[in-house]
Amino acid sequence: MAVDKSMNVLVVDDYKTMIRIMRGLLEQLGFRNVDDATDGPTALEKIKHKDYGLILSDWNMQPMTGYDLLKAVRAEPRTKDVPFVMVTAEAKTENVIAARQAGVNNYIIKPFNLAVLKQKLTTVFGEL
Repeated sequence: MAVDKSMNVLVVDDYKTMIRIMRGLLEQLGFRNVDDATDGPTALEKIKHKDYGLILSDWNMQPMTGYDLLKAVRAEPRTKDVPFVMVTAEAKTENVIAARQAGVNNYIIKPFNLAVLKQKLTTVFGEL
């Protein structure tokens, strides 16, 4: 079954250019309802008030890292099963392992392109 591309998607990154790139790539894949946040606390506030079908988050942010955001999302019963993809330049093995243990659904290393994003999301959702 193909994924519902009308679902709400949240992109979390402290770099506005990256948010713009991610939004463009997601729109190329057919996702139209893309919100963004520039830090973890703002993302959590948005998540409180809206249901998201996918969260894509950078790892390196202040005052809350993407890893801490992932743990907060997984700790809430309402959001514990929302697909969460870490998008980061952090390719350290220990970070990938920590994110997996915390419940990340997939991990994208920057820089990446449309084909990589599509492949990673297909791994999470099945057919796009």
